[in-house]
Amino acid sequence: MTGEEVLVVPTGTANLASVQAGLRRVGADPRLSRDAAELRGARRVVLPGVGTLSAAMATLREDGLVQALAERVRQGAPTLAICLGLQLLCEDSEESPGEAGLGVVGGTVSRFPDGLKVPQLGWNRIEPDPACRLLRPAHVYFANSYRLPAAPSGWDAARADYGGPFVAALERGAVLACQFHPELSGPEGLALLRRWLDSADGGASC
Repeated sequence: MTGEEVLVVPTGTANLASVQAGLRRVGADPRLSRDAAELRGARRVVLPGVGTLSAAMATLREDGLVQALAERVRQGAPTLAICLGLQLLCEDSEESPGEAGLGVVGGTVSRFPDGLKVPQLGWNRIEPDPACRLLRPAHVYFANSYRLPAAPSGWDAARADYGGPFVAALERGAVLACQFHPELSGPEGLALLRRWLDSADGGASC
């Protein structure tokens, strides 16, 4: 997988520099793309994001990428969503009332309960379901005010706790969606990126 190209989608509110740097550290060759045909045919695609769902969805619509991204995830093509990227896969979010997400992950993203300091900013431990192939127990880095409360049917999940359990990540085959930032999560985060890259070639055992 060393040197394999990974297309990274600019959402307009993404931390592109750190994502690309993390991918390069595990031997990938990241390249930005706003081309729907490229995204449909790409071996590996990353959907990063920070900021609001409404702003990112507006960018994806303007670039004509909504259908291409939704098709990738439904078909199980190797796709990694990071932070807001996970929320973009969902149906909608309390953060942006009336704004639909890509709708490939069932559920509504909601704000953390009152009384908690938001955003959750820093390290937290994730615990994956036994069926997870890519995710491992680890301390990883979060920066989020909203989260998916429960895992939808058909997905394996890792959970973390911040005022109660929430979805820290989802996986299904070679599709991985992380609420946390693997590219900022030290050696464990980089190891996860490696496993995801390997999963595009049919292996994720190490």
